[in-house]
Formats: sequence, C-alpha cells, structure tokens
Amino acid sequence: MKNKLILSLLGICLMATSFQIQAENGVDWSELGKQEQTLLKRYKEQWPEITPDRQLRLERGAQRWIEMSPQQRQRAKQRVKRWRGMSEEQKSWILDRFKKFRDLPADEREQLRKMYRRFAELPEEKRQQLFERWKNLSAEERNAVRNKLSKMSPQERRQFRQRWKAMTPAERLEARRRFMQRRSNR
Repeated sequence: MKNKLILSLLGICLMATSFQIQAENGVDWSELGKQEQTLLKRYKEQWPEITPDRQLRLERGAQRWIEMSPQQRQRAKQRVKRWRGMSEEQKSWILDRFKKFRDLPADEREQLRKMYRRFAELPEEKRQQLFERWKNLSAEERNAVRNKLSKMSPQERRQFRQRWKAMTPAERLEARRRFMQRRSNR
C-alpha cells in the first residue's frame, strides 16, 4: 500500500515536471501528430522561432479542431470570419468584455452562462423577437439599461427580471419612458 502511494506520487511529480519542461521548451515539430502537422503546416518553417507558449496554444487549438464535429467546425469558421470582419474598436470592446467576464466571481459567471443557455434554448422566433426589441431601443436606452444592470447585485437583477416579466407591454413602455425621463433630468 505504501509503495503504491509512493509510486503514484512519483508518477504525478514526473508528469508535472514533464508539463513544466514542455511549457518552457515548447513542442518540437516532430512531436506533433500527422493531423496536427497538416493543420499547422503554414507554421512549419517558423516553428522553431515561435515562443513555447504560442506553440502549446497552437497545438491545443489543432487538437480541439481535430475533435470537433463538422457542424462545430463550420460554426468555428463562421466565428473566425465574423471576427476578421470586425473593426479594431469592436475587437477591443469584445476583448474588454471578455476580461471583465473572466474577472467576475465564479458564481456570477455561472449565472451568466445559465442565462445564455436559457436564451440559446429559446425557439428561434422568440430569440429573434428579443433581439428586435433590443435593436429597437435607442443607443441611449441600451446604454442606460447596460449601465443600470451593471450596477445591480445578482439579487437585484433577479428581482428586476421578475418585475419586468410580470409587466404588460404597455407597462414596460411606460417604465422605459419614466426611466429615460429621470435620466434626462439629471
């Protein structure tokens, strides 16, 4: 029993050392699998000059690509195409939002993920309606909503959503009007 524990600990130490060495030295081109080399062939000539960290990220990305279904690959291609079509300002905004998301406490990140999953599970028609409603708000109204929500605690946001869901469309319109009026009076 004691020997098994020692061997297990030794194995863990060796694996950790191996990962540390790989992180420091990167990945040798010959260590990549055939599929990975095919995916990364445009980097072959410059591979020795690429930083070890970037080599590891490229290897992991190639591994993820290999494991994706054709539908997942198609969606990934669409996201890359959309990203490349964005202005530097848009990319900067997205990266800033991602950093803010990463900096949130774990429970808030999970709450946002749940909300996103709920939204993604809605029928396409309902998602489109919500999107149109958001799009029909003026830039000032959208910024005001973002600003107000960003200052609320998770509990306040839940209470706000419950009150909002209970309102009729006319009540919501009136609530928006009052909110915008208060903002303009400041």
